[in-house]
Amino acid sequence: MVRKAILFAALSAYSFCTTAQNAESDEFYRAELEEQYNPNSINPIPKYEHHYKIRVWRTIDLREKQNKGFFSNNGEISRLIVDAVKSGEITDIYASDSLTTKISKEEFLNRLQAQGGITYDQWDPTRDWYTDEICTYNGKNYRALRDSRGENPETSLDDAWAVTSEGRAIDYLPRQMYQLRLMEDVIFDKRRSRLYYDVQAIQLIVPGAETATQVDEYLGWFKYKDLERVFRNHPQKAVWFNRQNTAQNKNFADAILLRLFRGTIWKIENPDDFTIYDVYVGSGRPYKEAVWATEWAEMQLMEKEHNLWEF
Repeated sequence: MVRKAILFAALSAYSFCTTAQNAESDEFYRAELEEQYNPNSINPIPKYEHHYKIRVWRTIDLREKQNKGFFSNNGEISRLIVDAVKSGEITDIYASDSLTTKISKEEFLNRLQAQGGITYDQWDPTRDWYTDEICTYNGKNYRALRDSRGENPETSLDDAWAVTSEGRAIDYLPRQMYQLRLMEDVIFDKRRSRLYYDVQAIQLIVPGAETATQVDEYLGWFKYKDLERVFRNHPQKAVWFNRQNTAQNKNFADAILLRLFRGTIWKIENPDDFTIYDVYVGSGRPYKEAVWATEWAEMQLMEKEHNLWEF
């Protein structure tokens, strides 16, 4: 009996150790597996399948003819993004393309203001109000239509007050937000032997030509996974307009997947984190050389893809 008890204890201890080791091994395997996939990708390609990878930033001018499908009148992609933030459908807004530091919805809405609002006195029932004076009550501005005292602007039965939009903040219009910055990973999948463009994030920009300071207003970065979900959830609004054949209008997400846009290369990842313009203009080269360099960078990427196919 004693031998049986000892044998049972030994087997139990061995079973416990084996179970613990298996659990630890499974946890390590799951962590290793998660590390192999980019959490910001729509269709992540595991890192062990990467034969070639480079990160590219592109500037998209929505006024260009090729990009007009994303910028149809009242169907602008910028309008849909801003509306999704205001409605709370998009909650994560990032300060930079690292997609780590977030900004609040309130800060985003402040950046969205082309002109700040004017603060008026709160309505006071003990004060005399005179014709054309403006007061604030319950978040609205009211203009006095005649002299009054103690008449509540919200519940006044006669014509003592009228709601006015005067003094309210003015936001940038969707058509003033005509510039996007797109960040994507260019990956050559060695198993499938083809090049993929893995869009990571998009930044919404108001160009300096539309701002009072003549300086670009960077509204915020958005994960493309979040934007793609919004595009899919609003098929009636997220419409890429096909000027040649409206029977073939597409969802914004499909249009981006099919590369139906033109974006000028702004930066290719490098140890100094320099943009193409930083390299040329900072070295005293003419601005036009930096413009040509963006086109040359595009040609180099195309040649790289060709060489990978040859390999």
